[in-house]
Amino acid sequence: MTDAWERIQIILEKSLKSGIFQLWIKPLQGSFDPDAKILRLQAPNEFVASWVRERLQSMILEAGQDVLGVTPELEISASRADEAASPLGSPEKAGASETRMHLPIQSNIQVVSRFRYSFQDFVVGPSNELAFVASRSFCREQVSSDQLFLCSSTGLGKTHLVQSMGNNLAGSSNKETLRVAYLTAEEFACQLIQAIKSKQVERFKARYRDQIDILMLEDIHFFQGKEKIQAEFLSTINSLQGQGKKVVLSSSFLPKELNDLDSNLVSRLCRGFMAVIDKPDLGTRQEILRQKASSLQISLPQEVSHLLAERIQTDIRQLESCLSNLVFKARMLKERITLEMALEVLKNYDLKEQNLDLEEIIRSVCRVFDLPREKICSKSRKKQHVLARNLAFYLARKYTGHSLKDIGRRFNRRHSTVLKGVANVEKEVNTDTPLGRQLKDAASRVMPN
Repeated sequence: MTDAWERIQIILEKSLKSGIFQLWIKPLQGSFDPDAKILRLQAPNEFVASWVRERLQSMILEAGQDVLGVTPELEISASRADEAASPLGSPEKAGASETRMHLPIQSNIQVVSRFRYSFQDFVVGPSNELAFVASRSFCREQVSSDQLFLCSSTGLGKTHLVQSMGNNLAGSSNKETLRVAYLTAEEFACQLIQAIKSKQVERFKARYRDQIDILMLEDIHFFQGKEKIQAEFLSTINSLQGQGKKVVLSSSFLPKELNDLDSNLVSRLCRGFMAVIDKPDLGTRQEILRQKASSLQISLPQEVSHLLAERIQTDIRQLESCLSNLVFKARMLKERITLEMALEVLKNYDLKEQNLDLEEIIRSVCRVFDLPREKICSKSRKKQHVLARNLAFYLARKYTGHSLKDIGRRFNRRHSTVLKGVANVEKEVNTDTPLGRQLKDAASRVMPN
């Protein structure tokens, strides 16, 4: 049943970031034994097989259950050709070849010339005006710095602005093809690890230092605690800027909030222009809805627009998603959009007010996870306890004015632990994974009584 693996891949492609899927899932060959209920995957080499076992096994099993109706046993092995060439084989074969690890590594940089977003469809308000002006000016070289750092909580528009800059720079360049590399910090790290394992570090360096004109890297906080990757990234941006090339970075945290980061890298991140995007006010949220409704070619009643903008205050993605689902429901039922219909759709969304009390968040998370308070504040590393604790970190960061240090103090945790917990939840809720859906569902139920 080869087609079973193909269907599982379709689910994984939707759940994983594009770079992760292309590098680790696409090279796998798969087959399913229905009698033994075994899903057998073959990787091009042991390095890829090991990485998939450690990082993606649970996601593959969950996707397999969706496709097959049962949870299969999973076997992941390397191709025989790779095993024969492996320096971990017999003593006679050790050292026979230094370059036989056929990793899914790109020989040339993947140039991005088309982006989903543009400045024209970005709604400007008091919360994001500085970031918008800085981004536009950066493209027009009206900012003296060759580095721009955008910071905001999830769903407030930093990715929109980063992609808008890519669109603008690619469209206005006097070069026939402006070489723009756009990826996440996690994808950059994965590619570097592959290059080290396959002894192609020099090729990696050439790719990111010589073969591009602009580097656009999102989620910089992923580099925390990864010393070798930090060193290579610092050398990369120093090299690019030494050549007069531009660097655009984004993160959910300011450089000063990041921990386990080399002081030289922190200094470099602070050297360029930094702009923070805050939570949008009511007027900005209503204008976002008006523009979204216009793009969907529907007339949105004023009272419905006001209701949605009032109820969903802290996440633009949720706001736009809510409107899209409302429009879809109205069209499917062939009915007009009404206040009653909007209230029904809103039941599926996270409707907490912006200024929740931290104690209220802790109580609600404990209630949803059915945990006593002492467990969420304990040193326990049980999966359920960690999930609940990280969700509380995330909600406290998003809906209160407390600093990471204040939140950590309340949970008997260090600032760095809170930051990692917030980053982990943000990563999951922004992807359509089983864990991401679980966390989003839990967050939607963490409501004040």
